Amino acid sequence: MTFFEQATWDGRTYLSGWRPTGATATVVSPSTGEPLAEYAVTTPEQVDLAVTEAVVAQRAWAARPATERAAVLRRAAQLIDGQAGVLAGWLQTEAGSAAGKAAFEAGLVSAEFWAAADTAMMPNGQLLRTGRPRLSFSRRLPVGVIGVISPFNFPAILSARSIAPALALGNAVLHKPDPRTTVTGGLFFAAVLEEAGLPAGLFNLVPGGADVGAALVEHPRVPVISFTGSTAAGRAIGKRAGELLKRAHLELGGNNVLLVLPDADVAAASSAGAWGSFLHQGQICMTTGRHLVHTDLYDEYVAQLTRRAAALHAGDPADGAPLGPLIDATQLSKVDAIVQESVRQGARIETGGTFEGLFYAPTVLSAVTPDQPAFTDEIFGPVAPVTRYDTVDEAIELINSSEYGLSVGVLSGDAYKAFELADRISTGILHINDQTVDDEAQAPFGGVGLSGTGARFGGHEANIEAFTETQWVTVQGEIATYPF
Repeated sequence: MTFFEQATWDGRTYLSGWRPTGATATVVSPSTGEPLAEYAVTTPEQVDLAVTEAVVAQRAWAARPATERAAVLRRAAQLIDGQAGVLAGWLQTEAGSAAGKAAFEAGLVSAEFWAAADTAMMPNGQLLRTGRPRLSFSRRLPVGVIGVISPFNFPAILSARSIAPALALGNAVLHKPDPRTTVTGGLFFAAVLEEAGLPAGLFNLVPGGADVGAALVEHPRVPVISFTGSTAAGRAIGKRAGELLKRAHLELGGNNVLLVLPDADVAAASSAGAWGSFLHQGQICMTTGRHLVHTDLYDEYVAQLTRRAAALHAGDPADGAPLGPLIDATQLSKVDAIVQESVRQGARIETGGTFEGLFYAPTVLSAVTPDQPAFTDEIFGPVAPVTRYDTVDEAIELINSSEYGLSVGVLSGDAYKAFELADRISTGILHINDQTVDDEAQAPFGGVGLSGTGARFGGHEANIEAFTETQWVTVQGEIATYPF
């Protein structure tokens, strides 16, 4: 087939091949409201059939040499490199991504597949010391079938970082993308993996609603769920997975902090703060949701951050706008409600606080206090709440007061002094002299508290831990004898 030709998949999904399922849904551009494509919606019964096929395919896949699995992942990476512009274009129209964000995401997807090919070749166990005359070792074996559920905001990368390593380590994958981004979050990977030569049955795409997600979580032959999304949904998945004694790797929300120490360069700090809060309209789990600024720098920081925000505008990414739309009206209403309630409680809008359609203006809130929703809640929109502090001890207490713990940035003229604060901050990710938003395929990723169950995404160690089981093996030359 012509790679990623829309006629191949429009109105279909991928269940051991391109198939209609009897029902379809439409992907709509959040920028224009125009329909972009149709995809086939699956049912819980079809999830069960896909699992049955995946179980059989996975056994043969796990038995193949790791070199063969790595070769498939490398071919997929090459295809993604060659079609990066196609993926980026769909990210702009389907996910509302600005051009720079879309290009970055497409590049990171490729990096995940290249890294997964390397993961397939990693050592898979340890030779253990033993007091008995035998060989004793541990080895890592594939789990079996992995259920992947991904969100709308970075649909391609947040799907790839589970799909690619799970396959590389010998598993099969059933993937449920967000209904709003089924093309970039799902159909794209089916096309890539088919053309890369992945055997049928190892990657199955099960688009649908909450009933399909529940069927995936509930299925007795899907022992691991890899979920990225809201804390509320993750909590429900984690609870049910625990009841079923299956593993759930959860990467959830964040209310991330940029801590500006009193010796920081204000111009550089405000630039970092603007990027951290406004990139992709703030629809990132790592978005800078709280700016904690020392009182000596506070007024100047607010002024410079306001100037930077006012110079940005939200519009259709196809027209070159640096910020795109929020994903839908529900998300916009939530963002605006947090802003307006915080203003009612005493916060001040320095710029923004307005919207047209789904385009929410970059917003700076000053005079934000720890009891306002702009401080306590994950906003998931282009809003930068700024809070003043007097002492570093006070700032650390404010950071750790949140139940979230994903990403923190600390800005200072003395990097070593900033690093000395690391042990006092509860967070899964810490950046010294950078803002809170960053990701690399080879780096472990995850948060604590309401942000998730730790680093179970990214990097060889985290991926091997997430998608394999440990088996202890001993070998003796002769049968052991015992007193009875």
